Amino acid sequence: MHITITGNLGSGKSTYCRMLAEKYGFEIYSTGKVQRELARKMNMSTLELNQLMRTDEKYDRMIDGETTRISRENRDKNIIFDSRLAWHFAEKSFKVFVSVSLEAAAIRVMNDKRGEEERYSSLEEAKSLLAKRAETEKIRYKEIYNLEYMNFSNYNLVIDSTFCPPEKIADIIYNEALMYEQNPWDKTKILVSPKRLIIPGAGLRDIPDEPLEPEAGEICIMSGPAIKVKKAGDDFQVLDEFDRALEARRLNAYYVRIELAAD
Repeated sequence: MHITITGNLGSGKSTYCRMLAEKYGFEIYSTGKVQRELARKMNMSTLELNQLMRTDEKYDRMIDGETTRISRENRDKNIIFDSRLAWHFAEKSFKVFVSVSLEAAAIRVMNDKRGEEERYSSLEEAKSLLAKRAETEKIRYKEIYNLEYMNFSNYNLVIDSTFCPPEKIADIIYNEALMYEQNPWDKTKILVSPKRLIIPGAGLRDIPDEPLEPEAGEICIMSGPAIKVKKAGDDFQVLDEFDRALEARRLNAYYVRIELAAD
């Protein structure tokens, strides 16, 4: 089995890859680590390297060509690709995108020790620079490969990591990959925390300033059809199934399945 994992900056991709490797015996191929090491050697931040990569494609092509080679030559191994674009370059994989709120991502990277090139003086600076980095990468991949890696339709599974405990996320990814191998689905499965849903009449969810801690939930994924939503800033506004969305929040379910309405 080959699983490709990408997602928002600060979503915890590398943590879930490590957990999958430790619990289920996968090998990890990480391009993020390669990129950070390259930035250190060149004495620049990862943002500066991203900007350089916009004008010199050799770095992207070097990393992405290696992804294709490894996936082709190791079909008999369980491999996780921790990579922005492996979903496109690995020849056959279960494609996963890990999403997270910008607030939670900023808190995480501020608490993470990634070296001087990724140190932030405040939460607001972290949010600003993370958003800028994401936009830089989005533009670069569009220019080089004509790919939109933040488009959820590219993936088999999109899973929100804002509130759910990491070990549970790793288990869900593995179980969903097994189910997909047995019975592939055509439409992207999107799982988000009910706390990221804006429900008419229920008020807005406030995000605390302190690091977000997972809360105990008895229900992993709320049953029933996908709840139709539309993007509302960093969250999702519910368009139907209002009572079920409220029930999922009341029961403290980890996830509900959503469907994004057409723009």
